[in-house]
Amino acid sequence: MTVLFVCIHNSARSQMAEAFVNAARATGLRAYSAGLEAGSLNPVVVEAMREVGIDISRNRSKSVDDAEIGSRDYDYVVTVCDEASAEACPIYPTRGERLHWSFADPSSFAGTFEERLVSTREVRDAIRRRVDAWLTSLAAVRQ
Repeated sequence: MTVLFVCIHNSARSQMAEAFVNAARATGLRAYSAGLEAGSLNPVVVEAMREVGIDISRNRSKSVDDAEIGSRDYDYVVTVCDEASAEACPIYPTRGERLHWSFADPSSFAGTFEERLVSTREVRDAIRRRVDAWLTSLAAVRQ
């Protein structure tokens, strides 16, 4: 089974969600991520993920038009945009199930690196909790 996490620039939230799913290898689910357009990996997010033992520093930001992304069908497509800030989530065509999880965008955080890191940790932890709960629910359905 496959899941695609989609946001605006594939620089933070979708990268974190992809990494958490793939780190949970026992699920039988393979995650990918993309953005409406490719951005650049957010260094604050890279640091926040490093703190929990996941290295995404070599990941690259991909767009939904990337050949690697467009070459497969997905069982799930999960948008991770922030509805509260009226952020427009991309629509990705799929035959699979569509889900939406709203998370604040770390690229919108202001302040010093450390101040942005504190806020990014909150988003990281919220994404991790949501991924863990979703994987648990998928495992329960399969039993």
